[in-house]
Order: sequence, then C-alpha cells, then structure tokens
Amino acid sequence: MSITAENLTWNIGKKTILDGISFEARSGGMLGLLGPNGSGKTSLLRLLAGLKQPDGGRVTLDGKDIAAVGRRALARRVAFVEQHATTNASLRVIDVVRLGRFPHRSMFSGWSLADEQAVEAALSRTALVEKRNDRWHNLSGGERQRTQIARALAQSPKELILDEPTNHLDVQHQIGLLRLVSSLPMTSIIALHDLNHAAMFCDALIVLERGRIVASGTPESVLTEALLREVFSVEARVELSPHTARPHIHYVR
Repeated sequence: MSITAENLTWNIGKKTILDGISFEARSGGMLGLLGPNGSGKTSLLRLLAGLKQPDGGRVTLDGKDIAAVGRRALARRVAFVEQHATTNASLRVIDVVRLGRFPHRSMFSGWSLADEQAVEAALSRTALVEKRNDRWHNLSGGERQRTQIARALAQSPKELILDEPTNHLDVQHQIGLLRLVSSLPMTSIIALHDLNHAAMFCDALIVLERGRIVASGTPESVLTEALLREVFSVEARVELSPHTARPHIHYVR
C-alpha cells in the first residue's frame, strides 16, 4: 500500500469538483490519470499532494491521514511536479535541483554529504549532469521539465505526482520523459492527455468524468472503444500493439 484516496470530495463554492473519489495506488507502480478537460484531474492531484484540503474523505500514506502529517514530513515523502512549473530565470540547473533538499534541512544545518549525493543522483537519473551549470532561461522545454523532475527526485520521495508533464513537448521529449518516469523506483501518479502514451507506460489507469471515477483498472480493461466514445467523444478502434502488447488506439477520421 502506498497512497490511497478514500471517498474524496472537493467543492468550489456550490460547485462540486470531485465527488466520492476512492482508489489505491500500487506501491512502485505508475498510475495514469485520464479524463476530458475539466474532469478534475489537477484538483485531485493537488489533494493527493496535500496542497489542498478535501471537503470530505481523506488521503492516506501507508494508512495514515496526510492531514496528520507535518508539511515538512509530507514534503520529504511526496514530490509534486506542476504542469507549468516556473523558476527564477537566473538560476542554474544545479540551483533548481538543490531546492529539492529543503524539506530535509533545518534552518541551521549546513549542506551535507547526503544532500550532495541526492542532488548528484537526481542529475544523473535525468541525464542533466552536463547541463548542471546551464541557466534556466537557456533550457529547452524538455530540459526544463527534466530539471523539475530532478528537483522532485532530490527530495528522495516515495511518491511522485505529475500534472501533465508532457504538455508542449515534442514527441521525442514526451516519450523520453515518460520512459524516465516509468523507470523510477517509486510510486508515480501522472495526469496525461495522450491516451496511447498512457496505455504504453502506465501499469494502471483511472478515468475521471465530471469529478467522478468512471473507469479504473489495467490499460487493457479501461481503454475500450465504448469508453472512448462515451467519455472522450471520439470514434476509435483499439487493438493490441505487436510492439508493446499494450492497447493502441486508432482514431477514426
């Protein structure tokens, strides 16, 4: 057991954004969160990361309500990569990644060997070692996303939450980033738009529609032609890819 949602509800004024959301993310797995625009994906991720408080239900880590976990302790456990993460343009890659160590340091502690090792491991994992001294404003979109993931990895989290990290990236960088996330030795929950990418890389999927879960399970069980028609309003054919043995969606013109 890793991160669990138990009957989560969240409202903005009188409007219900999330309604009765319950699921368990398998420890070490990659859980994909799918749904049309406005279905509640970003709101759910923010609840899971502890950035917002639910109006009902709870989020637990290994059975413990995150509301009872201190913010610093939670930041050491869960890392969140936003869809449009920004930072000071004058910072170098190494400076951004070092920010991930803040939850592990007290006000008076110096930079430790453990801090340095965590940062170096994060740079290596995201193939940014040679970019360590490059300035943020000189990075490509893919390099910026990898830098934000490296910052998250420097936190040494057990859970990684990502909100549509492949948006505005070309196909090469989308695939590279998803391959990186799927290789990480931690639980990851990732919101995606591209259904074929979700099928290719995720171990399990959840589909949201109007703030409710309408399907969950393996990519094979979730990504059906009927669901694509009913939830995403597209006509498509779903076949197993001979290359990945995962579902592949062929959209009908």
